[in-house]
Amino acid sequence: VQLVESGGGLVQAGGSLRLSCKVSGMVFNANGFAWHRQAPGKQRERVALILSGGTTDYLDSVKGRFTISRDNAKNTVYLEMNSLNVSDAAVYYCTTDVYWGQGTQVTVTS
Repeated sequence: VQLVESGGGLVQAGGSLRLSCKVSGMVFNANGFAWHRQAPGKQRERVALILSGGTTDYLDSVKGRFTISRDNAKNTVYLEMNSLNVSDAAVYYCTTDVYWGQGTQVTVTS
């Protein structure tokens, strides 16, 4: 199983980014996926979850700003992030079951 994230980068506060996670080595449409993040000195937290049927769940602090989605035809999970603030800066990881990607860095400047 391989999860490869992309789309991170540097953005000003109030800006947007879209993260992508390309998945291989598993039956994509039968699995749920999540995005986690970890900032230096902070605990890792689950940001968003999408189940195989499309049900989603979000960390309270990102509700209304972040949207998780999936494209079963492309074996890809997305995280659309809008109205970013400095507290969103972290390494973002795509996960499923016990598998984690390598992470993609999101930096937000004020």
